[in-house]
Amino acid sequence: MIKRLPRYIINFILLVFLQVFIFNNIQFSGFINPYIYIIFILLLPFETPKWMLLMLAFLLGLTVDLFTNTIGMHSSATVFMAFLRPYLLKVLAPRDGYEAETLPQLNYYGFSWFLRYAAVLVIAHHLFLFYIEVFSFSNFFFTLLRVILSSIFSIFLIVISQYFFYSKDKRKR
Repeated sequence: MIKRLPRYIINFILLVFLQVFIFNNIQFSGFINPYIYIIFILLLPFETPKWMLLMLAFLLGLTVDLFTNTIGMHSSATVFMAFLRPYLLKVLAPRDGYEAETLPQLNYYGFSWFLRYAAVLVIAHHLFLFYIEVFSFSNFFFTLLRVILSSIFSIFLIVISQYFFYSKDKRKR
């Protein structure tokens, strides 16, 4: 993790920048709001300690909150997602476990594994974020539709990013 630190810092800054200045301005009829900044948490190494995972998630969410004036909504949603990540990784672990020095990326574990992994965490993040945003169950189905559509669009962008930006990281097997 230490040798990859400069790359993670650049990814952090780039993803926050893209989220705040580009993706926050994409809204289709109020239903689709893509949140790609969470790819930072998705792609952290398997060996990342839980305390560091939670701290990085909080810092990531807080940074987005500061730029978007959302007072803790993104930080709480990213911490929730980071809290779920180790448990989900245990459930999705291959029979022999994860290979050393690999990352939770599409090019290491395949499309099916990555799609399940990303979909569960993205949907959990979006559920938490959108329901805390409205802070009410009065429009439950409207909010659920927003969660579903935004999750689909976010997952699509995350998977596409795997093909464009992370395919060159592929380790020879």
